[in-house]
Amino acid sequence: MAVTSAGILLFRLDPVGGVSVLIAHMGGPHWTAKDDGAWSIPKGEYDAGEEAALAAAKREFREELGVEPPEADFAELGTFAYSSGKRVTVFVADGAGFAASDPRFVYGEFELEWPPRSGRRRSFPEVDRAEWMPVADARRRLVKGQRPALDRLEELLAATP
Repeated sequence: MAVTSAGILLFRLDPVGGVSVLIAHMGGPHWTAKDDGAWSIPKGEYDAGEEAALAAAKREFREELGVEPPEADFAELGTFAYSSGKRVTVFVADGAGFAASDPRFVYGEFELEWPPRSGRRRSFPEVDRAEWMPVADARRRLVKGQRPALDRLEELLAATP
Protein backbone atom coordinates (compact mmCIF):
# COMPACT_ATOMS: atom_id res chain seq x y z
CA MET A 1 0.00 0.00 0.00
CA ALA A 2 1.31 3.46 -0.90
CA VAL A 3 2.44 5.82 1.83
CA THR A 4 0.15 8.83 2.13
CA SER A 5 1.14 12.29 3.31
CA ALA A 6 -0.64 15.62 3.59
CA GLY A 7 0.76 19.12 3.69
CA ILE A 8 0.07 22.82 3.47
CA LEU A 9 1.44 25.07 0.76
CA LEU A 10 1.01 28.69 1.78
CA PHE A 11 1.28 31.32 -0.94
CA ARG A 12 1.25 35.08 -1.02
CA LEU A 13 1.03 37.60 -3.81
CA ASP A 14 4.01 39.90 -4.04
CA PRO A 15 3.58 43.65 -4.59
CA VAL A 16 4.99 43.38 -8.13
CA GLY A 17 2.53 40.66 -9.13
CA GLY A 18 4.65 37.58 -8.46
CA VAL A 19 3.76 34.66 -6.23
CA SER A 20 5.84 33.36 -3.34
CA VAL A 21 5.39 30.11 -1.44
CA LEU A 22 6.47 28.98 2.00
CA ILE A 23 8.67 25.88 1.89
CA ALA A 24 11.05 24.28 4.35
CA HIS A 25 14.60 22.95 4.00
CA MET A 26 14.81 19.35 5.17
CA GLY A 27 16.88 18.79 8.28
CA GLY A 28 19.37 16.12 9.17
CA PRO A 29 22.84 15.24 7.97
CA HIS A 30 21.78 14.05 4.50
CA TRP A 31 20.44 17.49 3.52
CA THR A 32 22.91 19.86 5.22
CA ALA A 33 25.00 20.70 2.16
CA LYS A 34 22.17 20.43 -0.38
CA ASP A 35 19.85 23.14 -1.66
CA ASP A 36 18.30 22.17 -4.99
CA GLY A 37 15.87 19.30 -4.44
CA ALA A 38 16.30 19.52 -0.65
CA TRP A 39 13.21 21.55 0.27
CA SER A 40 9.68 20.39 1.00
CA ILE A 41 6.15 21.56 1.56
CA PRO A 42 5.55 21.21 5.34
CA LYS A 43 3.90 17.77 5.34
CA GLY A 44 3.91 14.34 6.86
CA GLU A 45 2.41 10.88 6.83
CA TYR A 46 -1.06 9.99 8.02
CA ASP A 47 -3.45 7.06 8.00
CA ALA A 48 -6.43 7.95 5.80
CA GLY A 49 -8.61 5.52 7.74
CA GLU A 50 -7.97 7.34 11.00
CA GLU A 51 -7.50 11.01 10.12
CA ALA A 52 -8.80 13.43 7.51
CA ALA A 53 -6.15 14.76 5.12
CA LEU A 54 -6.64 18.43 6.09
CA ALA A 55 -6.45 17.62 9.81
CA ALA A 56 -3.22 15.70 9.14
CA ALA A 57 -1.80 18.58 7.08
CA LYS A 58 -2.48 21.05 9.91
CA ARG A 59 -1.01 18.66 12.48
CA GLU A 60 2.12 18.14 10.42
CA PHE A 61 2.51 21.91 9.88
CA ARG A 62 2.45 22.32 13.69
CA GLU A 63 4.85 19.42 14.23
CA GLU A 64 7.37 20.54 11.61
CA LEU A 65 7.36 24.29 12.27
CA GLY A 66 6.20 24.43 15.88
CA VAL A 67 3.47 26.99 15.17
CA GLU A 68 -0.17 26.82 14.19
CA PRO A 69 -0.96 27.23 10.51
CA PRO A 70 -2.64 30.55 9.83
CA GLU A 71 -6.40 30.90 10.13
CA ALA A 72 -7.28 30.70 6.45
CA ASP A 73 -9.60 29.10 3.93
CA PHE A 74 -7.78 25.95 2.85
CA ALA A 75 -8.50 24.38 -0.52
CA GLU A 76 -7.34 20.98 -1.70
CA LEU A 77 -4.79 21.60 -4.43
CA GLY A 78 -4.54 17.96 -5.41
CA THR A 79 -2.83 14.66 -4.69
CA PHE A 80 0.56 14.17 -6.28
CA ALA A 81 2.43 10.88 -6.70
CA TYR A 82 6.16 10.48 -6.27
CA SER A 83 8.08 8.05 -8.47
CA SER A 84 8.37 5.84 -5.36
CA GLY A 85 4.57 5.54 -5.21
CA LYS A 86 4.22 7.80 -2.19
CA ARG A 87 1.25 10.16 -2.51
CA VAL A 88 0.99 13.63 -0.99
CA THR A 89 -2.25 15.58 -0.75
CA VAL A 90 -1.53 19.30 -0.73
CA PHE A 91 -3.80 22.00 0.66
CA VAL A 92 -3.28 25.61 -0.31
CA ALA A 93 -4.13 28.86 1.46
CA ASP A 94 -3.27 32.53 1.23
CA GLY A 95 -0.53 33.04 3.78
CA ALA A 96 -0.18 36.83 3.47
CA GLY A 97 0.93 38.09 6.85
CA PHE A 98 2.43 34.77 7.95
CA ALA A 99 6.08 35.42 8.88
CA ALA A 100 8.53 32.70 7.92
CA SER A 101 11.20 34.17 10.17
CA ASP A 102 8.92 33.82 13.17
CA PRO A 103 11.12 33.39 16.26
CA ARG A 104 8.49 31.02 17.67
CA PHE A 105 9.40 28.34 15.12
CA VAL A 106 10.49 25.23 16.97
CA TYR A 107 11.25 22.52 14.45
CA GLY A 108 10.17 18.97 15.16
CA GLU A 109 12.89 16.35 15.54
CA PHE A 110 13.63 12.78 14.49
CA GLU A 111 16.25 10.28 15.62
CA LEU A 112 18.83 8.67 13.36
CA GLU A 113 21.88 6.48 13.86
CA TRP A 114 24.70 8.92 13.08
CA PRO A 115 27.36 8.44 11.91
CA PRO A 116 26.09 5.37 10.06
CA ARG A 117 26.88 2.02 11.71
CA SER A 118 28.24 3.82 14.80
CA GLY A 119 25.55 2.53 17.14
CA ARG A 120 24.95 6.13 18.33
CA ARG A 121 21.56 7.74 17.87
CA ARG A 122 21.24 11.49 17.48
CA SER A 123 18.32 13.88 17.17
CA PHE A 124 18.02 16.14 14.14
CA PRO A 125 15.41 18.72 13.18
CA GLU A 126 12.83 17.57 10.61
CA VAL A 127 13.41 20.90 8.88
CA ASP A 128 16.12 23.43 9.67
CA ARG A 129 14.56 26.56 8.18
CA ALA A 130 11.46 27.77 6.38
CA GLU A 131 11.39 30.61 3.87
CA TRP A 132 9.13 32.49 1.52
CA MET A 133 10.51 32.31 -1.99
CA PRO A 134 9.31 33.04 -5.53
CA VAL A 135 7.72 30.06 -7.27
CA ALA A 136 10.58 29.93 -9.82
CA ASP A 137 13.13 29.47 -7.02
CA ALA A 138 10.90 27.01 -5.17
CA ARG A 139 10.51 24.90 -8.32
CA ARG A 140 14.20 23.92 -8.41
CA ARG A 141 14.53 23.65 -4.65
CA LEU A 142 11.52 21.40 -3.95
CA VAL A 143 11.88 17.64 -4.09
CA LYS A 144 10.88 16.49 -7.56
CA GLY A 145 7.62 14.83 -6.52
CA GLN A 146 6.23 18.07 -5.09
CA ARG A 147 6.97 20.32 -8.07
CA PRO A 148 3.65 19.55 -9.81
CA ALA A 149 1.89 21.23 -6.86
CA LEU A 150 3.48 24.52 -7.95
CA ASP A 151 2.15 24.03 -11.49
CA ARG A 152 -1.34 23.43 -10.11
CA LEU A 153 -1.10 26.49 -7.84
CA GLU A 154 -0.12 28.67 -10.80
CA GLU A 155 -3.03 27.27 -12.83
CA LEU A 156 -5.49 28.05 -10.05
CA LEU A 157 -4.17 31.56 -9.54
CA ALA A 158 -4.25 32.27 -13.28
CA ALA A 159 -7.90 31.20 -13.40
CA THR A 160 -8.84 33.42 -10.44
CA PRO A 161 -9.92 36.95 -11.38
